[in-house]
Amino acid sequence: MPIIDVHAHWGPWPFHMDVAGARLNLELMDRYGIDLQVVSASEAVTYDAVGGNAALREVLAGEPRLRGYAVVNPNRIEESAADLRRCLDTGRFVGAKIHTTYPGRAIGSPQMREAFAMLDEAGVPLLLHTWGTDVALLPGLLADLPRLRIIVGHAGGDAWQEAAHAAADCDQLYLEHCRTVADAGRVAYARKAGVPVERLLFGTDSTLVDPCVALGVVRDADFTPAELERVLWRNAAELFGLPVSE
Repeated sequence: MPIIDVHAHWGPWPFHMDVAGARLNLELMDRYGIDLQVVSASEAVTYDAVGGNAALREVLAGEPRLRGYAVVNPNRIEESAADLRRCLDTGRFVGAKIHTTYPGRAIGSPQMREAFAMLDEAGVPLLLHTWGTDVALLPGLLADLPRLRIIVGHAGGDAWQEAAHAAADCDQLYLEHCRTVADAGRVAYARKAGVPVERLLFGTDSTLVDPCVALGVVRDADFTPAELERVLWRNAAELFGLPVSE
């Protein structure tokens, strides 16, 4: 069965970890049978969105199994909008990413609302880093943005219950459950809250986290074979328009 990882990274981080090159991405993908991986540049996330996206453009040109997220800095919307267009024009980027911590803008901030509006106009999915109860604001923020689809990265993190209810209330939200703490029952809780399997995605947080953690969460979720197909690849292929050989 194909596997698409919708939450991964490329490049060095400011931590004591050897996670810099695309070689490691591919090694981990091969180890765990991941066919395609959507990555953001760590430089773009933590320091310089435009510079990191430019570096990732060069990498993606030579790595057919990787696709890219263009990182958007909500503090520099006009610059990010122009950079997003440059990235999308390559045909190798399939969405955008916003990390709320590094730019210092909460989900409910005016800057984030402006970023959401820009992405709604662009018509591309957004992977949004979420951690905390402000994830509950997302249904209201999307009420007037009908084109924007948001992947709730880490499914709210420590606020995974709030994220589950937000996604149940808004069909523009997708849950992706990767994180370093494997709280039991997160997926089951989301499904009981009313999140359909069609809006559950598989992400690993690679290369920061070994993909075995996310695969263990999926294994313990008791999906049927048809549901597992949805979560591991079909939902992502439909959301991003990715070609996958079954």
